[in-house]
Amino acid sequence: MNLSKIVVWLARALAILGGIVLVAVTVMTVASITGRAFSRVGLGPVPGDFELVQAGVGFAVFAFLPWCQLNRGHATVDIVTSLFSDRANHIIDVVSEILMTLVLGAIAWQLYYGMRDKLAYSETSFILQYPLWWPYAACLAAAAVAVIVSIYMCFVRLRELRDGTPVSTMGQGAAH
Repeated sequence: MNLSKIVVWLARALAILGGIVLVAVTVMTVASITGRAFSRVGLGPVPGDFELVQAGVGFAVFAFLPWCQLNRGHATVDIVTSLFSDRANHIIDVVSEILMTLVLGAIAWQLYYGMRDKLAYSETSFILQYPLWWPYAACLAAAAVAVIVSIYMCFVRLRELRDGTPVSTMGQGAAH
């Protein structure tokens, strides 16, 4: 398996996992709201529902980042760049990719410090009492994959700049 396939597999697997978590959070939220609505008949809300939503949605956001990075899914402003030459646009793509890699690296670094602090102080969630470092660790793992994908994409953009032609990684990117 070559590097491209590994990177695509990592990004896709993480996006699917993020989607599964998001669906689970949605189902749990519906169950909790339904339980509140039927509290007169013995049902009730899911204990700690907001804690689970926070952790699940936080992870899902980070889980989708690698796939978004791989497919050029971030918002772009093409009003001015459409006037530039292909070479100038390739240079802009390389610089953008490098900057995104640095930002994702900084985010991952801060998640690491946050996770370390939550672990050191044994902080737990208020209702369910699960260790708060768990969601930090999940988000950190997803952010680390995002950094790996972003570094890979830097090399893809450099190859595009060198060759003057786009390299297909997965899709056509997002339409903006």
